[in-house]
Parts: sequence; C-alpha cells; structure tokens
Amino acid sequence: MLWPKSLSKEIKTKINLAGYTSFKIGGQAEYFFEPKNLKSLQKILVSAKQAGKRVFILGAGSNILISDAGLDGLVIRLKSEDFRKSSCQGNYVVAGSGIKLNALISFSRKKNLSGLEFLAGIPGTLGGCLMGNAGAWGKAIGELVKQIGVLDYSGKLKLLQGKQLKFAYRKSNLNKYIIIWAKLKLLPENKKVIAAKINKYLLQRKETQSNSLSNAGCIFKNPDKDSAGRLIDLCGLKGKINGGAVISKRHANFILNTGKAKSRDVLSLMDLIQKKVIARFKVNLEPEIKIWK
Repeated sequence: MLWPKSLSKEIKTKINLAGYTSFKIGGQAEYFFEPKNLKSLQKILVSAKQAGKRVFILGAGSNILISDAGLDGLVIRLKSEDFRKSSCQGNYVVAGSGIKLNALISFSRKKNLSGLEFLAGIPGTLGGCLMGNAGAWGKAIGELVKQIGVLDYSGKLKLLQGKQLKFAYRKSNLNKYIIIWAKLKLLPENKKVIAAKINKYLLQRKETQSNSLSNAGCIFKNPDKDSAGRLIDLCGLKGKINGGAVISKRHANFILNTGKAKSRDVLSLMDLIQKKVIARFKVNLEPEIKIWK
C-alpha cells in the first residue's frame, strides 16, 4: 500500500484494537492512523479512496464491538489536540469531534452554559455522540445542534445545518460523513446549578448502570414506549454466560466482558436475547452498539 510520503511513517500496521475500546474486545487493524490535523486527515482519505480501502473512524470506542478477526482497511482515530478544541461564542459552544463528553461538559460549566449535563457519565466523544444521537433521561444531543462541520470520505469539507441535519432515536443522517466539529446551543446558568445537575445524573447512572467489568453500554435500543432491559430481564436472561461474556445481573441491557470475552461470545448472547424477546413479546430488538467486522 502506497500512502502519501509525508504520512507513511505515521501509519501503523497490525495494531491490536481491543485496547482502544471500552469492551476490550477486537482483533488487529490492517492500518491505523492518528492524524495530527485536518489536512493530514484529508490526505489520508484521498489515498484510502484511491486504493479502495475501507475506512473506520474510531472515537472513544465506547459503543463498538470489533471482530476477533480484526479489520481489513484503515482505522482512523481522531485523538490529536486539533480535533479536541473547544471555544465559546455567546451561548454557543463550538467543539471538535474528538473531545471527550466529560471534558466538553466541564468546559461548558466553566463558561456558565447549561444543557449538556444529561450526558454526564457517558464515556464517549462528541463525534460518536452526534453520530448516534446519544442521549439519556429523555434528552438527546441532536436537540442542541446548530451546525456541524464534516468531511466526506473523499476529504471534502462541508457545513451542515438546519434541514440538512436529521436526528432520531439513537440515529442521525451523519453516517456518510466524518464529523470534525459541532456548534451547540446552550443556556446561561450558574456554575453551582450546573454542577448539581451533573452530580444528579452521575448518581442516577451509578445506581442503575455501574459495572466494574468492561462493557459497551446499552447493547440494544429501547423499543417504542418500553425498555430493552426490562424485556430481557423478563426473559430470565440476567447472568446468562457465553464464553467470557455475561449478561449483567444489574442491568439486563448490558453485556460484560469477564476478562477474556471474544466478539463471538457477545454476538452469541445478543442473538439469544433477540430470539427470546421476539418469541415472548414479538419485539425485534435493534442493536445500539456498532458491530465492526
């Protein structure tokens, strides 16, 4: 594979991906690259397209299950400072897609801006959060979005706003793009009030979802007007084990890695859950996590 000469030394091969995901599961990436800036990202996208290589964009890896066999293609991780910058424009925050949600919430609090507190405790990046319209407690990130700067997979920069943006429950129309930054509309508020809201949401999350074992958060989307966790629990599947993976006894919509889980172990449990739930409730549970293979 001939990458641009200026970048060839920065492109790694056969990198184990398990350590880059919260599940701690996954094989090797054929190619792995962490661009220093937007220009180097654009260059590598052009080369990957010319070579016909698949491209995977990795954020915090908090909602991804990667195949044990690894990935053919190029995995790009937006980790550099260029993709983690944040600034304030009145009641708006403009932030790079690589910023961790907790860092973004902290930045907004320091600027006396409220609206992101419901995301407290979600271990993702802004980019991944926007891509899947992440949310909690009846709120979602898409409600706050004013504009988004993206690249297409040819490396062309575009500005999306208004009617160009479509958000729904745990999904968006951003999958064909690479998110670079977003402008979010927040509300002025006292730091102490914001801190109290953050603590409230963190406590709620700890009481219902806290796990010491590696996981990828909620495995399935909630069906309309119901809870995936409730349906899985009623099927008697809490504590069910397959290989190194187990369905959480605390929150049935979590699958945990007991230490040596493989992606096939998780997929087997997911298949079991779907079959049991559809047989009993006639509800087809849709995965919330991304499955890369």
